[in-house]
Amino acid sequence: MSQSDQFSGRIGLIFASIGAAIGTGNIWRFPRMVGANGGGTFLIPWLIFLFAWSIPLVIAEFALGKRSRTGTIGTFRIFAGKKFAWMGLWTAWISTAIGFYYAIVAGWCMNYFRLGFTGGLTDVDTAEVWNGFLQSGTQVIFFQFLVIAITMLAIWKGAKAIEKVNVIMMISLFCLLFLALGLSLWMDLQDGSLDGFLFMFTVDPAKLSDPEIWINGLSQSAWSCSAGMGMAITYAVYMRKDEDTVLNAFTMGLANNSISIIAGLTVLSAIFAVEADPIATVSQGSSAITFLALPSVFAQAPGGAVGAWFMMWVFFLALTFAALTSMISTVELCVRNFVDHGYERNRAVAITSVMIFILGLPSAVLWIKFDADGIAFPQFLEVQDHIWGYGLMFSGLFIAFSIWKYGYMRWRSLVESGEGEPGFSGYLRQGVSAFRDDFINTGDNDMWVGRWWDVVMYIFFPVLFTVLMGSYFFDMAANVHDPWNPANPHGITIILLFWVIVATLFLAVNKYLIARPLYRNLPEGADCDISTLPGGDDELIVEVGEAAPGWEHLTSGDILEAEAI
Repeated sequence: MSQSDQFSGRIGLIFASIGAAIGTGNIWRFPRMVGANGGGTFLIPWLIFLFAWSIPLVIAEFALGKRSRTGTIGTFRIFAGKKFAWMGLWTAWISTAIGFYYAIVAGWCMNYFRLGFTGGLTDVDTAEVWNGFLQSGTQVIFFQFLVIAITMLAIWKGAKAIEKVNVIMMISLFCLLFLALGLSLWMDLQDGSLDGFLFMFTVDPAKLSDPEIWINGLSQSAWSCSAGMGMAITYAVYMRKDEDTVLNAFTMGLANNSISIIAGLTVLSAIFAVEADPIATVSQGSSAITFLALPSVFAQAPGGAVGAWFMMWVFFLALTFAALTSMISTVELCVRNFVDHGYERNRAVAITSVMIFILGLPSAVLWIKFDADGIAFPQFLEVQDHIWGYGLMFSGLFIAFSIWKYGYMRWRSLVESGEGEPGFSGYLRQGVSAFRDDFINTGDNDMWVGRWWDVVMYIFFPVLFTVLMGSYFFDMAANVHDPWNPANPHGITIILLFWVIVATLFLAVNKYLIARPLYRNLPEGADCDISTLPGGDDELIVEVGEAAPGWEHLTSGDILEAEAI
């Protein structure tokens, strides 16, 4: 690629960002969390953490990507310095590793849309349908392949293609969910109680003293908005030069939570309308709710067979679109890093897609086991989620570290030049706000960000990170049998072992990462000076279409061909 790539405008960026944020977790995990944590009571901590975790991190990501104009590896190489490029590789790897099995999950959704549309979920034993599908490796792999093929086509042509696909899918998803919500509320109204609706929005103040509800609210907010996962960094690379970062971050976060509420109300209203013990039903595992309970519930939708058929395919098509847009952002995150390092986009897309397909095959077919109720579950896939899911939290920590480091370095340079105020009080006044002043409140933002953002990133975030990770491991230590046994797929040791191996490997290859040219995707006329940043003096960091010193015979897009010779 010899020229920069960018979205056509704000609408494209917003829809792509919303598509990255909205995934299956909004539609199937969120209702379960609401059901298991006191209904409307859960919404309070969940909404608080939207503003105390998710949106501040997304603002940071947009600011980082807009200035660096590279993917995650390049962003950490520029903002944290050469020694920390591996942090960007960690972020890229974790997201891609999740993509290995997320393609399987998206395939489940697509298959259930097919079944719903063709009448394959009507008057059936839903457990038998689920067990038969999960045990059929050929079917699971076929839908995995289909998901990856669609994703590959969506990102093949770059930013504008990603923009168009996300606009179509997100508008469709909103419309489909509103249709499903209308039918669910109709179901809930049939007994005259609207108990599902009331449960969703009834707050019990006494339950707010339960720490578990707050921790669960934090975890839902942390995962469902894609904050700190590198997705926003990646899409910020395609921002127009005068694009606002703050308003876009708020729009993305609020849209994400709005979809969660619509989906939660849809699921809860339907379940409360027909189930004798709705809390027990909605508190099951996410896949149990989605693929076992909901088809049985939707079969009782108003309008007889036509209403049930309509409800089935509408809901599962919306779920499929949510899964696909998240899959697109996951794959694009990896592709962007390849392109930054000189690979042609079409080859980068092909390499990433093949890798995700092959490395996802074990999650599709291995360790399909049965629980005590005779319901099949993919243990290998669950182990992968167990290992890599919480690994994403470190990506957010690395982003915060880059902000902290920049603030300290900026303050030190001011002190050394005689313009800064020495001492800790000087650091608080000039260093803490440095990133916000230099990269967020740039004049392009419609919303001015105040010191509250500094408080979140310097105080709240590290405290919340510690609480989230500590509670996760404490829960495993207290409730998992033999948690320190490395052979236990649900234990602590297996997580720590994989994390240490991957981190050690990435630290070892860091020197090879920074030995390659890095090509920045700069829109024409954009002011993206990096000279004051820790990696800003790296002569191997150049613009797309330029040649790096020592690599004069090559420009971006030619390196792969040269290495193949």
